[in-house]
Amino acid sequence: MSLIQKEVKYSPPREIPQEAFDWYDEYAHGLIDRREFMLRLSSLVAVGFSMTALTSALMPNYALAEQVSFNDPAIKASYAKFSSPKGSGEGQGYLVVPRELEGSAPVVLVVHENRGLNPYIKDVARRVAAKGFIAFAPDALYPLGGYPGNDDEGRAMQKSMERSKIEEDFLAAADFLKSHQLSNGKLGAVGFCFGGYIVNMLAATIPDKLDAGVPFYGTPAAPALRKNVKGPLLLQFAGLDKRVNATWPDYEEELKAIGADYTAHVYEGVNHGFHNDSTGRYSEKEAELAWQRSIEFFNRHLKG
Repeated sequence: MSLIQKEVKYSPPREIPQEAFDWYDEYAHGLIDRREFMLRLSSLVAVGFSMTALTSALMPNYALAEQVSFNDPAIKASYAKFSSPKGSGEGQGYLVVPRELEGSAPVVLVVHENRGLNPYIKDVARRVAAKGFIAFAPDALYPLGGYPGNDDEGRAMQKSMERSKIEEDFLAAADFLKSHQLSNGKLGAVGFCFGGYIVNMLAATIPDKLDAGVPFYGTPAAPALRKNVKGPLLLQFAGLDKRVNATWPDYEEELKAIGADYTAHVYEGVNHGFHNDSTGRYSEKEAELAWQRSIEFFNRHLKG
């Protein structure tokens, strides 16, 4: 009996084209609706991509976003409410404290994207606390019942809210955190996408209260406010993020003109959202470097 061996060639998954990531960015930021987004993706299905592969690469899978478990013995996580009289009246956030904390510690506000307090941002708060800071991640959607469990609904909810009230809620959250009984009085903030904008807004609105700000791919504050920025700021940009990067040259000129303390890094070849480990936009090497720089920045300005 003869054995016939058949050669089987392995075909690696096709790389998702850049335009798909660009379309997702437009969709995630309200520049196109879901129908238009899916219609554009279908054009890639016509040339050999499966819709499952495309959506899996672009949409978040929050099962992947847990670098620090909520059961980690080094931290203690809970929820805390705060007063926001100029905003929604009351806010709530995810408070994470180092379990072995003795006395006080620096505090860091963690600001979500444009869809509420999702599992990725909660994990970022735990990562911050694991490095010895008190982390607080407010949920802008709390007045509407909180993050609904999926990003599409969360995005629609946040879009329905009054932007000025959301900003006031984060300003109130910053005050709550800086004056927390466990705070050493040093306040930092890190935010992603919309959260990056909020960090820039805080730096321009409460420059004497914010001791260190790290906006990840965030747009600047309103032009009338930018002259107030003092810093220090550590600005993190994605090289392929045309939308946000287009705002940086003018912002940088203004920061230079007023003598603000800032450092900016552009991570080439990565997309908006490259730090988010729950999506296909995640780029581990650049995300780890950006995070290492962020923690070193907070250590220098909040613990020194």
